[in-house]
Amino acid sequence: MGKETQALAAMKLHHLTDLKKRSLIWFLALSGLCSLFYMLGAWRASYSKEIPPSTILFGTSADALGCRLNTKLTSTPAAAELDFSTYSSSEIDDSMSVQEELIAFPSCDMKYSEYTPCEDTQRSLRFEREKLIYRERHCPAKDEELHCLIPAPSGYKNPLPWPKSRESAWYANVPHKELTVEKAIQNWIQYEGDRFRFPGGGTMFPKGAKSYIDDINQLISLSDGTIRTALDTGCGVASWGAYLLDRDILTMSFAPRDTHEAQVQFALERGVPAMLGVMASKRMPYPARSFDMAHCSRCLIPWKDHNGMYLIEVDRVLRPGGYWILSGPPINWQTHWKGWQRTKEDLSEEQHAIESLARSLCWKKVAERGNLAVWQKPWNHIDCIRFKKRMLNAPHICVNEDADAAWYKNMETCITPLPDATDRKEVAGGPLAKWPHRLRLIPPRISNGTLPGVTESTFLDDTRTWGERVEYYKGSLAPPLASGRYRNIIDMNANFGGFAAALAKDKVWVMNVVPPHGKLNTLGVIYERGLIGTYQDWCEAFSTYPRTYDFIHADRIFSMYQDRCDIVNILLEMDRILRPKGLIIVRDDVVILNKVLSMAPGLRWETRLADHESGPFNAEKILVAVKTYWVGSPSNSTEQS
Repeated sequence: MGKETQALAAMKLHHLTDLKKRSLIWFLALSGLCSLFYMLGAWRASYSKEIPPSTILFGTSADALGCRLNTKLTSTPAAAELDFSTYSSSEIDDSMSVQEELIAFPSCDMKYSEYTPCEDTQRSLRFEREKLIYRERHCPAKDEELHCLIPAPSGYKNPLPWPKSRESAWYANVPHKELTVEKAIQNWIQYEGDRFRFPGGGTMFPKGAKSYIDDINQLISLSDGTIRTALDTGCGVASWGAYLLDRDILTMSFAPRDTHEAQVQFALERGVPAMLGVMASKRMPYPARSFDMAHCSRCLIPWKDHNGMYLIEVDRVLRPGGYWILSGPPINWQTHWKGWQRTKEDLSEEQHAIESLARSLCWKKVAERGNLAVWQKPWNHIDCIRFKKRMLNAPHICVNEDADAAWYKNMETCITPLPDATDRKEVAGGPLAKWPHRLRLIPPRISNGTLPGVTESTFLDDTRTWGERVEYYKGSLAPPLASGRYRNIIDMNANFGGFAAALAKDKVWVMNVVPPHGKLNTLGVIYERGLIGTYQDWCEAFSTYPRTYDFIHADRIFSMYQDRCDIVNILLEMDRILRPKGLIIVRDDVVILNKVLSMAPGLRWETRLADHESGPFNAEKILVAVKTYWVGSPSNSTEQS
């Protein structure tokens, strides 16, 4: 038995030794493969010296990337290899680099420098004029889509930093002088040397937006935090929203792409929230009960027409107790009727019609003074329901409708019902705290259980998580984010708005986007926090001009859309709306990010892949990219730095 035991022990020892040898061989083989891919990557970098190192994938192939999954993806901060530097037109290098030969996406013709795919002026001519339907969103068909990079105009350079940008913008960035002539006496915009100057005037406030806002403040309080979100229909260059920021009021400004060239483009160039939009036949892309205040200053919307449809739509997006402010025709027509080139009878009839329509919506007229009139929406519909029973030929309250549905949804001529209330003083849907406290408190849509599966704990955890993530961004991935370098930010998949909330104390504003086909419609929660946003299907283009955002944040957007539409189209749209030297941060699974990385050189993006903030063992990774600076030329060739 002793000899058998010794033989068995020897066999085990031999087996263990054999296993160790095999493990060593596998280890050496894996190390050799990783070293080989590393050497290949280094060879590529030395061969393509003109290509920024961070555009060569870290590593490009799935195998090379897999070698790094057992270790930390970035041993140094991801920002180390990205060029965040600012630039001016004098820094352009006219020579073409080797990278040009590798680009998969050519430059578009210069005529597309300000291309807005879903608001294209030529395509709009195919649609009917009634109700301004031709100015609504009409996106290109598959065979009309551009697969090229939108060029910046020659001489393009960084917008001025906020708040200087509110008063001035570079002429080269938005080379249009039409408004300086057409709106000269209204003090909208002036051209001086190499830049535009915005005195803060408007059609109905030639003395300036500050003075106009002071007049409104005499009628309703704009300074106590009760009013936080505002809507400006037909915004012009958005001076009203620009100066409301001094009072911590965040305004969603919109205007159509029409004969007044580049109104919204000027607004965004100034660092003011804005988007292309028009009140025509479709609902505005915002949920019900979104805004504390809505405003029209000679916005030319026919409020009394189409059975009051447009004012009914304003009622839908106003919060209980919210205000609607009207200046311009027909308000104070006794003073202005000659200048408006209309008869007294016509203007008097229009004012009477608006007053009657407002009463049918159960609104209360708060004040009319000078050029301003203000109405207030009721806190609930208890009295309104009783009032409706006594009224004839008045809009009824809608039944069985999704009040928050607003993506390609037709406007209604019935009143959007408010949530049930049991007392006349009760705020339908729940009261909101004053700003800034409402940002951190549980939004009523969550505390009331409106969103299935979302609890107060879910919301608080989300807020805490995004606070930590933004600190990680500022500290390791994109240091300029902490320096005030970026002003206009868009979050492509905002969820509860936690990313924007974490930036609330910075000199930035965030357009929070909620895809309309998601599992949960959270845009109402975002507005209840005192933030702004819109619905957007990213299989289509966003309603903005090219080069209007400094920073694009995308949380798992490609996972969401990988089975819905081509990832290439989403990347091209991101490039279109991003400014040269703009920042992109994408969070997603590493396999999906590897696909994005493979396309980045063709988009002229410098890229770097970084670990999740929790460490290297999380399958979710973070892609950091910077759009390189290049501009178009009249001959359609490009100049590249």
